[in-house]
Amino acid sequence: MNTRWKPSVTVAAVIERDGRFLLVEEHTADGLRLNNPAGHLDPGEGPLEGVVRETLEETTHAFTPTALVGVYLSRFQRPGRAGQPDEDITYLRFAYSGELGEVLPGRALDAGIVRTLWMTPQEIRANAARLRSPLVLRCMEDHLSGQRYPLSLVFTDPSVAPSVR
Repeated sequence: MNTRWKPSVTVAAVIERDGRFLLVEEHTADGLRLNNPAGHLDPGEGPLEGVVRETLEETTHAFTPTALVGVYLSRFQRPGRAGQPDEDITYLRFAYSGELGEVLPGRALDAGIVRTLWMTPQEIRANAARLRSPLVLRCMEDHLSGQRYPLSLVFTDPSVAPSVR
């Protein structure tokens, strides 16, 4: 039997201000972890819309992407729990840098997000065991090295979000 491989598409915001990076501390199946503001694409949205939405939901801040830092592929394997089979998930991550705007009034942190925090690269490296994914560190290092690509590198066809008629 052939099973079609379908990686989970995620987006992440790599936000630096004054030598510190904005991370979120979140509840996961593996305990409290640190992550970029990040998450899965919703149906009908492209990566740009997704990263703006995820950043707002996880930080309560507006976010304006200015560049693509990179596209990353990773595999995560979690041992099964309570008689369930092991999880084998592949993630395709689009990481964007950009400008963090103001807090939007009336917004609360998304469910599972404990807090936002600003960390130096040294602090993030020292907390590698607490990172939700090794891609958090890789995206930061790529950002620090100056890796930036134009937003136009990723094209979302209008068929992804057809107009409601």
